[in-house]
Amino acid sequence: MRYIYLLIILTCFSCNNERVLYLPEIEKAEVTEVLDVSPAYIFYDKTQADSTLLNRKNLIISTNWLVNVDKRLTLKQAIPHIKFMQDKKRNAEMHKNEDAKNYFTCNDTSIGNLGFLEFTDVFYEFSEPIDTSINLQDLVAEKLKNNQASTSTFLEIPLDITNNNKDKIQQELQSYIELLALSTSISEDMVINGYAIDLYFEGRMSFQDYISVKSKLSKIKSDKIIITNNEFIY
Repeated sequence: MRYIYLLIILTCFSCNNERVLYLPEIEKAEVTEVLDVSPAYIFYDKTQADSTLLNRKNLIISTNWLVNVDKRLTLKQAIPHIKFMQDKKRNAEMHKNEDAKNYFTCNDTSIGNLGFLEFTDVFYEFSEPIDTSINLQDLVAEKLKNNQASTSTFLEIPLDITNNNKDKIQQELQSYIELLALSTSISEDMVINGYAIDLYFEGRMSFQDYISVKSKLSKIKSDKIIITNNEFIY
């Protein structure tokens, strides 16, 4: 079935109530077909205290999960539900399938059909915001100063993603790569091969913007940049 509009209409038989969920948009998704699936839905619902309504009744532990999140929700609204479901699957003792994966369902505008963004191995945590007043070069210098190892390594660095810089993520990461050229002047004992980037997301960012950023990051192919599975929401 091809999806022309940016929504799916879902009938909740348990409450005899029709609900509308607006899927986030994505372009050129790497995954366009997933088999052996069960769905969950996180609706935007103004009648709820946190404006969300979770329907996960049809989730089966042993299957691939398709998590449908309304793109209007913020990360602070949606991520607690997503983390809850992930923890349930990871901690399951019966019917566990190590090969089963988790995907966000999206509307792939490049093909006029569904596309999927995997998040199986992402670990969500809630955190305080990072100190953005620290200069990038000073941050790298401090990291090196506190690391006594004399070896080649990838340096773990936080990347703050907000509503203000969400459209400039590639430029942000390029600045890290350019800083590699200065690493030898910062430390004589360590050679930095690249950066392992922990992602920090502003909680009021919409789920649509989150998907857009994640899609861009998934397309970065560089031996200097590793995007870790750690995502922090503040």
